[in-house]
Amino acid sequence: MTDVNVECVVPGRALLGECPLWSHQEGVLYWIDIDGKEVHRFDPSSGEDLHRELPGRPGSIALTDQPGRLLMGLEYQIIWFDWSTGEVTVWFDLEPPRPGVRLNDGRCDPAGRFWIGSMYVPAAAGRFEGMLHRVEADGSFKTTRREVGVANGLAFAPDGNVMYFADTLCDTVWAYDYDPVTGDATSERVFVDFAGLPGRPDGACVDEAGCYWVACVYGWAVARITPQGDVDRIVGLPVEKPTMLAFGGSSLDELYVTSIGEGGSYRSAPNQRQAGGVFVLEPGVAGLREPTFAG
Repeated sequence: MTDVNVECVVPGRALLGECPLWSHQEGVLYWIDIDGKEVHRFDPSSGEDLHRELPGRPGSIALTDQPGRLLMGLEYQIIWFDWSTGEVTVWFDLEPPRPGVRLNDGRCDPAGRFWIGSMYVPAAAGRFEGMLHRVEADGSFKTTRREVGVANGLAFAPDGNVMYFADTLCDTVWAYDYDPVTGDATSERVFVDFAGLPGRPDGACVDEAGCYWVACVYGWAVARITPQGDVDRIVGLPVEKPTMLAFGGSSLDELYVTSIGEGGSYRSAPNQRQAGGVFVLEPGVAGLREPTFAG
């Protein structure tokens, strides 16, 4: 384990904290509580964490060119969310409503497309009923993968020519050759086999050096993987279930990590006072500015 200072900046309160997303325009961190049906806005300058209630379970969010206006996967739909008013506007149904299935991890590619996957809940059931979709700026979409267990780990290399995707139930992260112009992901290959790592692969992001940072859910850690697929470092955390990471701060040199509290499919280890909190650590490297949705 690499010795890094880790600070809890939002005390444990989320049932299932996920999808931290740094808004460079606003200087704040958006994140969601899936099981709590909330979206949060953390301002590190004041330490204030505010939240808005949602009419369903959010899976992931994306920035737009309008500060405070988010694109969101909510249950089986793609919606627009306005932070200032709390207003939800349904854009379209991405999947047909199916018992037990909801949208999960998502991220914009460098061209502003929104990639988002789904999963069956509870994950402990081990059912591969999820999908992976690519949403274009005009609302058209393509389903690129079926029979997904838990869609996670979406991220893109700094030059946009590699896409990463993980299925938590497969304990695997794949890499693809990616064409930012067409949005085509080809030449699938195994990037990381989690057999030698703590926990299982969850949400991820990429730093300016092209290394892949992944949350090791159930493993009390996050890991940094080089573009060649080698484990560069493992950073221990005070919680068992970290879920996703995002670079933030004015220089994008802080790494935020969300976590699971009393939500999710698996019982948590006892005596985790900070479980469900948001953490920040000093990774020693800067990240990439998050793309905004092109629509």
